[in-house]
Amino acid sequence: MNSVIKGASYVLAHTPEMVVYNGTTQTTERVVNPESEYLKELRSHLRSYEECVNYWPNQVYIGNATPEELSKVEFPYYDKTREGSERYGKFGEIMPEEEFLLLVQACDMFEVVKLDKNFVSAHKDALAADPIITEDIISKIEEGYELDEIKHYIENEHAEGLYHNNELVGCVRTAHDIDVNLSAHVMHENLMSKASSVLALLYAIRNAGINKEDVEYVIDCAEEACGDMNQRGGGNFAKAAAEVAGLVSATGSDARGFCAGPSHALIEAAALVKSGAYKTVVVTAGGCTAKLGMNGKDHVKKGFPILEDCLGGFAVVVSENDGVNPEINLDVLGRHTVGTGSAPQAVIGSLVTDPLDRAGWKVTDIDKFSPEMQNPDITKPAGAGDVPLANYKMIGALAVKRGDIDRKELPTFIEKHGLTGWAPTQGHIPSGVPYIGFAREDILNGNIKKAMIIGKGSLFLGRMTNLFDGVSFVIQANEGNSAESAVSEEEVKGLIAKAMKEFAETLMAE
Repeated sequence: MNSVIKGASYVLAHTPEMVVYNGTTQTTERVVNPESEYLKELRSHLRSYEECVNYWPNQVYIGNATPEELSKVEFPYYDKTREGSERYGKFGEIMPEEEFLLLVQACDMFEVVKLDKNFVSAHKDALAADPIITEDIISKIEEGYELDEIKHYIENEHAEGLYHNNELVGCVRTAHDIDVNLSAHVMHENLMSKASSVLALLYAIRNAGINKEDVEYVIDCAEEACGDMNQRGGGNFAKAAAEVAGLVSATGSDARGFCAGPSHALIEAAALVKSGAYKTVVVTAGGCTAKLGMNGKDHVKKGFPILEDCLGGFAVVVSENDGVNPEINLDVLGRHTVGTGSAPQAVIGSLVTDPLDRAGWKVTDIDKFSPEMQNPDITKPAGAGDVPLANYKMIGALAVKRGDIDRKELPTFIEKHGLTGWAPTQGHIPSGVPYIGFAREDILNGNIKKAMIIGKGSLFLGRMTNLFDGVSFVIQANEGNSAESAVSEEEVKGLIAKAMKEFAETLMAE
């Protein structure tokens, strides 16, 4: 029996100061062109927390609005306000920077995060009021330090500053004197990823309606990697985040594959559960500070606000078949192989039409496709176009070529089988998985029967290969055979045993 998706979570941490101090576009610019007009204008383009919460794509991400509702909003989105927007959504929340920094400090096990004591006292109660944050997490927050001590670490010991409202409020210290893999910059990057993963894990457990003790395995699939000079990327974010989230029965490991990592990890999780190795596996990922403000130059140039001002996180709970929740169909997997090539048609063919051919399905048998769900508000000003739309046009073109639809049906195909992009450009975050929460609900509500999640990745970025990467899988309505199968299997065993007994008795009688 196939594994099922029991729940999913999506979280954002609004971190505008990290845009300024930690995003790669900005840190590189300060080295190459420290007096640039972009750096001078940057702060005036940062959004307030309220503007971030009221932003349509962010409300879709945490589940307060649907992709269908977003598709009816006039583009662009950045200058529109979603009325009735809230911090908390059915999938997760948008956490403000000051509270997130306290969560980061609670996730620090080696005393490298130092926060100003006045800052801690001013915001600790607010974090404690967050309904998802547990008392044991709050108990890990230190009272804080004098600001002079924090300045000393920054000025004399290469610590990385932590800021709020353009004021120094803390720092991240180096974890080793000479190991670049444990430098303050890397520790900062890793702790932000870990903390946002912890937040996603907490919401995933809540959303799935399970106990923390039920989780037996965690797979982290973010684009970060931790280690030291002897094993640079050999560490384990999964178990580190599970510890803070209180998943006491869990072990875990990391899966890496650039943007395709989450899809790889979910297939692995589904296989682990289906095999019986583990009953419940959670796939999780935190955010990536390097991607903050990645397209900032283009946004500022066009008079846009900095839209890449949030760290993203997500988690998906994969469990044994309960006869109700949507299944991950491991018989219909797409894969970009070594021999596939990098031509767009070949890539989409390997991930979409090839697995459908093997299953004997048409393209139209998939109700919704979820490829790279990049928010076009971010990508179009940067010259990358509408990424989801480009994918849908290619899928539609292949459907026409196969005879699954007529050419004149192409526009309606995209509208019927596609989605409007809403995900933050955090690399791995947009790659197929943002729709899983909605897909689960749409299937349970009977709105759709099948959805294909398509993860694609750029392996060539690591300079180890020129290859592209990608895998896909299908989420489908549960066939409702879990309980029935178990009963019928027992009945079959009973019948066999009875038949064997009767046969033995016959032999003895002879």
